[in-house]
Amino acid sequence: MQVFYLVCRKAGGGSITPHVQNFLLENCTGTNVDGRQNFTYTTTIFKRIISEVELSSSTVIDGLYEEFAQRMLSKAKDSLLNKTDHIYKEISFLSSTNDDVSSRLISVVARLSCSSNMLEGDTGCSLWPSSLFLSEFILSYPEIFSTKCCFELGSGVGLVGICLNYVGASKVILTDGDTSTLTNMKENMELNNLCIEQEHSEVLKESKNKVECKYLSWEHVSESDLWGYQPDIVLGADIMYDPVCVPHLVRVLSMLLRRNRSQGENNGKSGDEFQTEGPVAYIATVVRNAETFNCFAKAAADAKLSAINIASRSMRN
Repeated sequence: MQVFYLVCRKAGGGSITPHVQNFLLENCTGTNVDGRQNFTYTTTIFKRIISEVELSSSTVIDGLYEEFAQRMLSKAKDSLLNKTDHIYKEISFLSSTNDDVSSRLISVVARLSCSSNMLEGDTGCSLWPSSLFLSEFILSYPEIFSTKCCFELGSGVGLVGICLNYVGASKVILTDGDTSTLTNMKENMELNNLCIEQEHSEVLKESKNKVECKYLSWEHVSESDLWGYQPDIVLGADIMYDPVCVPHLVRVLSMLLRRNRSQGENNGKSGDEFQTEGPVAYIATVVRNAETFNCFAKAAADAKLSAINIASRSMRN
């Protein structure tokens, strides 16, 4: 700001007169500008001038107000252009009590803020097909997830978490390794009237509509970071997307599924079609690249994690 005060002394005798304001405006924006002016710096100067003049109860020339307003408008437009556009979607799931399709009723409606361009690096805020499939599976077999502690990896927009809460999961923990995705996920929880529970917080223990949203980097998370979580069910949708991430994903799955739990506990009620013992993971994926899928299958086998394809059985019902 030294230039600002030197100009005032030279042109206005130490006060910011209309003559001084015109002088600064012309030299920052007019024909005297040599193209090397810094937009942010000159905008800051204009803001400071306006503030100083208003504080001294003097007159701010209209040209200065107009120039500052145009600059702020331009800055706002640039900010919008640089931000990945989001759109709002409503996802409706249908259920019926009998085989008559015409009797189907809407069981749950999820409102989501999603990225409108998944190719611009905002993949975590996109709605992926496997997320829809896994959500439908949860709503089709609520007895599996009801009263269970559920932990999702790569939660993205949070659709699976909304469905888990709907079927009465005792605890829902949603995780993601991208901070912008996590922020969007929390906004989606609020859009669906769900309370965001802080980690290890006692405040919302009595609230039914609550979820915990947690930052989780597969590459850097340690077993001690997960020690407080003992999920009955681990979930994931479209999380086998990169061979580089597969070893880290399998490592996290191993830590979550091999907690010091008493064995022999049924993960579902007696008679459940997909009944199993101990902690179990339900992972939905679209096989876009066979090599990546095979990489995951091998890594899981090496980690002594058994995998069963239940898609064909669930689709028959």
